[in-house]
Amino acid sequence: MTDMTAAHAAKPAVVPANPNFSSGPCSKRPGWTLQALADALVGRSHRAKPAKARIKRAIDLTRELLEVPDDYLVGIVPASDTGAVEMAMWGMLGARGVDMLTWESFGAGWVTDVQKQLKLDDVRVLKADYGQLPDLSQVDFSRDVVFTWNGTTSGVRVPDGDWIPADREGLTICDATSAAFAQNLDFSKLDVVTFSWQKALGGEAAHGILILSPRAVERLETFTPENRPLPKIFRLTKGGKLMADVFEGATINTVSMLCVEDAVDAMEWGRSIGGLSAMQARADANAKAIADWVERTDWIDFLCPDPALRSNTSVCLKIVDPEVVALDDAAQAKLAKAVVSRLDAEGVAYDIGGYRDAPTGFRIWCGSTVEAADIEALVPWLDWAFAEEKAAALA
Repeated sequence: MTDMTAAHAAKPAVVPANPNFSSGPCSKRPGWTLQALADALVGRSHRAKPAKARIKRAIDLTRELLEVPDDYLVGIVPASDTGAVEMAMWGMLGARGVDMLTWESFGAGWVTDVQKQLKLDDVRVLKADYGQLPDLSQVDFSRDVVFTWNGTTSGVRVPDGDWIPADREGLTICDATSAAFAQNLDFSKLDVVTFSWQKALGGEAAHGILILSPRAVERLETFTPENRPLPKIFRLTKGGKLMADVFEGATINTVSMLCVEDAVDAMEWGRSIGGLSAMQARADANAKAIADWVERTDWIDFLCPDPALRSNTSVCLKIVDPEVVALDDAAQAKLAKAVVSRLDAEGVAYDIGGYRDAPTGFRIWCGSTVEAADIEALVPWLDWAFAEEKAAALA
């Protein structure tokens, strides 16, 4: 392991070709330009025949690329991944007790909504600190279960779907927004899957994807929450029947045809490079480039100590240099922010600070739209910026 903190590291000569390492919205696919949107149906009604066909194309590509089972439904809904998760919770929860799993900020947000907004009576919270997973063996699948597949702000993911029984009684509602297209989602174990284009596809924000199993559709058509008003953008049924046209291109509200075109472009790219397995392999290669650097570097480590649970998309890191760890929390946070600001000013890396609710550190997006060569070019700059800012902090 190389000690990069004993003396100033040399300023690197090679800059990443693409400095966009944000965890949302994420980097565009390689080679993207505004020309990719040239054929977008702007100025047209989203209900016009060609526009509906383009929306349906986005739905069909989602099904193909994610390898969604034929009997599952795929729809585009309002308000990004957040809107998709809220639609599922407000429309389905309350039929039985619910287990809420949380180990980072977004999972914690779903807990708050279920407890304080939906105000369900029978809620059990299984919680773990940042960098850890709750004890999955304690989940009760006679109840509904809500969880994130990949903790975007902690860099911790569930290892697989083996912990979920095939004969579960309750529904599983999975926020998969930073896992889709990069990790192996076991749809046989998932009844509701949500994500947004702005993560693994590098798409634009504001629209969410909602994928429903036959069991989820049955819940929607047989369960009516008592004393719970549902705004229009949350309603998936009418007269006790699923609004099936939502899953065929007739969206609940107006979608941006620019965003639709951008998502189609990203998925066509994913298809062209070899589909889901190729997209996953690219994310794995990017995460490995980070892991190789961490292995040889003494001042940095993963927030998640278990390699089997580490995200290959939202890679979260913490400073472990003893002299920096000895500083108070405010000084550590100041140093980390200074590293982020220095790399931003150099045009090397944008938006790599840890999430505001997470422990102090860095978060680097390693999804498939990022090039491994850019990760490899980034890490020497992290060494350099850290050495510079540590020297200043301890002076």
